[in-house]
Amino acid sequence: MKISPLPQEAIQVEDRWYVLATSSHSGDPTRVLKHGESFALLDRFGDMPRVGSGEHGFFHAGTRFLSRYELRIDGQRPILLNSNVRRDNSALVVDATNPEQAEGTDARHKGTLHVQRTAVAFEGALCERIELSNFGAVESRLQVSFEFAADFADIFEVRGFRRDARGEVLTAEVAARRVVLAYRGLDGVVRRSTLSWSEPPRSLSAERAELDLRIAPGAGRVIEVRIDTHAAAAPAGTAAFVEACRGIEGALAEARASGATIESDDAPLDEWLARSAADLAMLTAGNPEGRYPYAGVPWYSVPFGRDGILTALEYLWVDPTMARGVLQFLAQTQATTTEPARDAEPGKIVHEIRHGELADLGEIPFGRYYGTIDATPLFVVLAGEYYQRTADRETLDALWPNIERALAWIDRSGDIDGDGYVEYARQSRNGLVNQGWKDSEDSIFHADGRLAEGSIALCEVQGYVYLARIHAARLARALGHEAQASELEAAAEKLRAQFERDFWIEELGTYALALDGAKRPCRVVSSNAGHVLWSGIADPEHARRTGDTLMSDRSFSGWGVRTVAEGESRYNPMSYHDGSVWPHDNAIVAMGFARYGMKAHAAAIAGAMYDASRVADLHRLPELFCGFPRRDEGDGPTLYPVACSPQAWASASPFYLLKACLGLSFRPEEPRIRFLHPVLPPFVGVLTVRGLAVAGARADLRFVRHGAEVGVQVLSKQGQLDISVVH
Repeated sequence: MKISPLPQEAIQVEDRWYVLATSSHSGDPTRVLKHGESFALLDRFGDMPRVGSGEHGFFHAGTRFLSRYELRIDGQRPILLNSNVRRDNSALVVDATNPEQAEGTDARHKGTLHVQRTAVAFEGALCERIELSNFGAVESRLQVSFEFAADFADIFEVRGFRRDARGEVLTAEVAARRVVLAYRGLDGVVRRSTLSWSEPPRSLSAERAELDLRIAPGAGRVIEVRIDTHAAAAPAGTAAFVEACRGIEGALAEARASGATIESDDAPLDEWLARSAADLAMLTAGNPEGRYPYAGVPWYSVPFGRDGILTALEYLWVDPTMARGVLQFLAQTQATTTEPARDAEPGKIVHEIRHGELADLGEIPFGRYYGTIDATPLFVVLAGEYYQRTADRETLDALWPNIERALAWIDRSGDIDGDGYVEYARQSRNGLVNQGWKDSEDSIFHADGRLAEGSIALCEVQGYVYLARIHAARLARALGHEAQASELEAAAEKLRAQFERDFWIEELGTYALALDGAKRPCRVVSSNAGHVLWSGIADPEHARRTGDTLMSDRSFSGWGVRTVAEGESRYNPMSYHDGSVWPHDNAIVAMGFARYGMKAHAAAIAGAMYDASRVADLHRLPELFCGFPRRDEGDGPTLYPVACSPQAWASASPFYLLKACLGLSFRPEEPRIRFLHPVLPPFVGVLTVRGLAVAGARADLRFVRHGAEVGVQVLSKQGQLDISVVH
C-alpha cells in the first residue's frame, strides 16, 4: 500500500488516519443532509461544486455516488439570496435569483426570476425540487442546465488515500430523462448512480442535462431531480419528492419522539439545544444498526464504539433509548476471537465499522476494527449508568454475559504486563498507534516532546476502569452476585490507591497524561485529567487542584479547556489533539468538576460552549475548534479547517453540560429525581424540562434563578415520583 508524501495532518497508512487538510471549508459553510447510510454535502447554493474543498458529494455506504452536481441558469450560477437547513434537518432550502443578462440576450433584468431549491435525502436517494417563478413583466425564456459527475471514490480516497489501482468506470446509460453512471470496483461490486428528471431534457449526456423553459409573467415552472444509489431506482416526480419529504420528516420525528424537551428564557440557548437534538436525530434516523448515532459527517458517518457510548452517556438523562440501542449493538459486535490484523481480542468492544470498496478489500483495516483501549470499560460504564437511569432489568439480564466478557478482557488482555493498569499496544500493522480518544500519532508524549513508547497506560482509561468496576459491582449485586460485587469493589479500591501513587504529579497540580512502557509518567498538563475527575477515581484534594489547573489561562482558552495546555512542548492550537478545544471533551471535564463540587468551573465551561454556539453556523458546535485564546468579545473561536459538523458527541454536549450544572441523578427504584446543589449557567434565568421520565412516571420541571440560588418548580407530575433538591 503506497501513500504519497502529504502535508501535516494528512493520512499515513502505517500509523495515522486523519483528514487531509489541503483546504478549508470554514469560510464557505457546508450544508449536510443525512438519512441512514447516505449523506449529502452541498454548498450554500445547493450544489456539489467541481472546485473547492473537495469533499462535496452524495455518499452512500462509504462511497461517493455523485461528486459533482451544479445548477446553471443560462450558463450562469444564480445569485444566492438565502440558504438554510430546516430546524429539524429534514431539508435544505435555497433561495436565489437570476444574474443580469449579457447584452444581446433575452431582455430579462436581474432579480426578476426567483429560484427556490429544496433538497431532501431519504432511503439512499437525494431528491430535489427546483421552483422557478417569473416576477418580471415579460415572458422569461431560459436554459436550465445540470452538470454532474460520479467518481465512486471511497470515503478514504476523498480524505486523501492513494491507491495503486482502481476499478473500472462503466459506459453510462443515457435514456430520455435518465442517466445511469456506474463503476465496477476491485471488490467485484457494481455501484450505480441514477439521475432522473421529472420531464425530458432537450439534451442529455453522461455529464450534462439541458432543459429549455418558457415562463409567462407571474407564472412558474417546477423541475424535480432524483439521484438514486439503488439498482432499481425510482423515477423523479412530484410523488417521489413528496414521499421522500414525508419519509424523512417522519424518520426524524420518530428519532426524537421518546426524549424530554428543554426550553428556556434565552433564544440562543433554545436554538443551540434544538439544533443539537435535531442533529442527534439525523445522525440516528434510518441507521441499519438501530438506535445508534453515527459519529459524524462527513468522515465518521458510521458506528464508532467510543463515540456512540459517550454520546449516549451525554444524552442519557434526556432519552435513555439511545443508550439501550448503543449497548445492544455493541454487545452484538463484541469480539469473540483474537485477530491481530483487526486488534481484536475476546470481550473487546469495537472501535469502528466501515463499508465500501477499501474496507471490503482489506485495503484499510477498519471494516470491523477493535483498536480502542477505552470502549470496553466505557461499555460497562454505560451499562451501569443506563441501569441506574432506568432499572431496566430485562436489558441488564440480556447484557450481563457481555459485561462479564468485557470485565474479563480488562483483567487479562487489557492489562498487557500484569501491573494492574489497562494499556494499549497495537497488533495490526495498519492500525492506530495511539488508541485512546486522542488517537493522533503525536498526542501522547513526554514533557520534552518525546513520543511515549511501549505499552501505554492513559490516565483517563484507568479512571474508566475504576468506574466500570464500581458500576459492574452494582449490577452484580442487583443480579444477586454478592461475592462478585465485593471482588469488583475491592479491585476498584486497589486501582484507586495505585493510581494516586503513580499518576499524581505534585509540581504540575494535575495527573500525568500517561505512563509509557517503562512506567515513566508523561508529565504533561492535558484535558485527560478532567476525565479522571469524571470517573471519580481522583482524591478530592487532588481533584480540586486539577480543576484549578485546567481552568488556568494555560489550559482554558476562553472557549473551553484545551486538549493540551499552552506551553507544553507539543502545544499547537491548530493541531487535532495537542492544543485544540473539543466540545465533548469539555462536557466530560465539566461533569468531572461537578462531581467534586466545582460548579463554578462547570458553569464557566458551559458559558464558553454557549458563546461558541452563538456564532457557529446553524448554532451547531463542530467536532473541535482551534485553541487560540479568546480575544475581543465579538469574536468567535478559530475554526479547525476540516472538523466534522455535525459530530454526535459534540451535539450531545449541551445536554451533559446542563446535567452537570443541575446536579441531576435518578433513583428509579424509589422512584426519585434528585438535584444536588443545582446552578444555572449565567446566560439563562429560567429553564423548563418537559417529559422527564423515570420508572413509568413523568414530570415537567422548571428551574428559576433567585440570586445565587436556583429554585425547582414541579409544573406537573404523572405517576408516583419524588423530586428532591439538595442546596
